Amino acid sequence: MELSSDIWNTEDSSLQREPDAERPELETRHALAVRDRQQVAQRRPAGPSARPGTPVGVIDRAAAVMDAVEGGARSFTDIVRVTGLSRTTTHRLISSLEDHGYLFHVGGLGYALGPRLLGLATTAMRELPLRELAHPALERLARTTGESAQLFVRDGDRRICVDAVDSEHELRTIVDVGAVLPLTQGSAGKVFLAWGPAVERDDMDRLAQQLATTRRRGWADSFGERAPGVASVSAPVFGPGDEVLAAISVSGPASRIAPLRAKTYAPAVIQAAREVESALGA
Repeated sequence: MELSSDIWNTEDSSLQREPDAERPELETRHALAVRDRQQVAQRRPAGPSARPGTPVGVIDRAAAVMDAVEGGARSFTDIVRVTGLSRTTTHRLISSLEDHGYLFHVGGLGYALGPRLLGLATTAMRELPLRELAHPALERLARTTGESAQLFVRDGDRRICVDAVDSEHELRTIVDVGAVLPLTQGSAGKVFLAWGPAVERDDMDRLAQQLATTRRRGWADSFGERAPGVASVSAPVFGPGDEVLAAISVSGPASRIAPLRAKTYAPAVIQAAREVESALGA
């Protein structure tokens, strides 16, 4: 159910983020690590760009091949077309990536991402500094609201759940750690879009009013967008320079997080986001 922004005209201005002048200027290692990861993911080119034969050039080309099959298995010809690499170079890279378990051949479908990447992804999730530092705030948020709480980071035009604490209710929402979701569905996605580049917001005509409301009040809500009967409330986790490092959310059945009750969850979600910022030194 989509809501008119008029219903929120009474939002509490105390929920707004404090002025930037009051925020410490020191960028910690943890904040920088997460910020740099997001910047690299958002700026990563579609194809290789470094000089041929250099170590970085080889890595760029291998990354381009893996990016080409990120959405599903592709044939050799498709990979050549998408990456713009020569057939000889593509064949050499695919063979090497197969040997290391980063790609595998799927019968007549072509090549897909290999199981070795799953192990690396699991390790990365476990060792991500943001996740470790944010977990206490996530647990408190779940305990305070009684609903499931999640932490998301942005990866290009998607968001990834890097931590979650499930509600103790029998009827609850569960978002698996590692789940990849679109930015255009759910309150956490709105957070990333609302504080994203202006040109990006302008392209989202359907969400333009909602994103403007999200920025004004400092939090976002969602009702049945990601899945029927599921509602959520999210707030941004800011780093140095007002960059959104992550989005923290509570989600649950729409019967418990009804539209008129959503803003009662907002203070707890915003408080959790500020706690994460404090832990990061942002």
